[in-house]
Amino acid sequence: MRKLEKPLDDPGLVFLTCISRVKDIELKSRLTSIETTIVNAANEFETAASKNMVHTIKPRIDLDKIVTKQELLDIYTNRMVKKDAPGRSIYEKLLNLPVHGRCPLCGQRIVTTLDHHLPKSEYPELAVVPTNLIPACSDCNKIKMNSIPACAEQETIHPYFDDIETDLWLYAEVCEGSPPALKFFVQSPDSWDIVKFNRVKNYFKIFKLSGLYTSHAATEIINIQGYLSDLLSRTGYKGVSDHLSEQAKSRESAYLNSWQTAMYKALASNIWYCSGGFKE
Repeated sequence: MRKLEKPLDDPGLVFLTCISRVKDIELKSRLTSIETTIVNAANEFETAASKNMVHTIKPRIDLDKIVTKQELLDIYTNRMVKKDAPGRSIYEKLLNLPVHGRCPLCGQRIVTTLDHHLPKSEYPELAVVPTNLIPACSDCNKIKMNSIPACAEQETIHPYFDDIETDLWLYAEVCEGSPPALKFFVQSPDSWDIVKFNRVKNYFKIFKLSGLYTSHAATEIINIQGYLSDLLSRTGYKGVSDHLSEQAKSRESAYLNSWQTAMYKALASNIWYCSGGFKE
């Protein structure tokens, strides 16, 4: 997961901007009247997200019996997402938060949409609340779907509120065979409690990151095979191990928990691989 700066847009202003072009006077009056409800819901969400208590937020059956669920969902779909919508500039601002446009949930694919951390189908009052909208690739958005956490350990990592970038938690192990492969897994740093560890494991499982990283690593292993074969013939086991260690350090300086960092560390420490296992 890649940490993102939390958007500072005022949720009430965002809501009013999105409904600013509603022509139906009666509908606009009803929507305008629930601004305070939207702001309160946004504040409740932010407080809960900052304390890993999102699971305590109960879905609303209705919003003060003033507006319907569908009317709120239409605000996101028709008045934020559409190209000429009044809230489109806010939508695009959120889309552009990640560096290089990389999905913060998987760290690999390109951002193409916004994911509702708490699904809008169950929490329509959060449909256009910026802190509930996370830039994501379409795959991660589809994988997560409308899941709702039942407890603290089931809460997925939130890029605006959770920072796991400074602790080493992603590891890999070499699967010796022909061809060589890598298996990625989560290991808890000493400073983490059991809830945080289980949250990261849950996040890793939900977004199917082990399989994604294994696939990418398989391609990288093929790409470096020729160079390592030549290096082994010239410098032996130590030369190969040292080279892979240097590659690991370079990747680590860019991102501590990238699959590349975990991969090169695992390869560098594996005697079988560095002795020529990559040629199997």
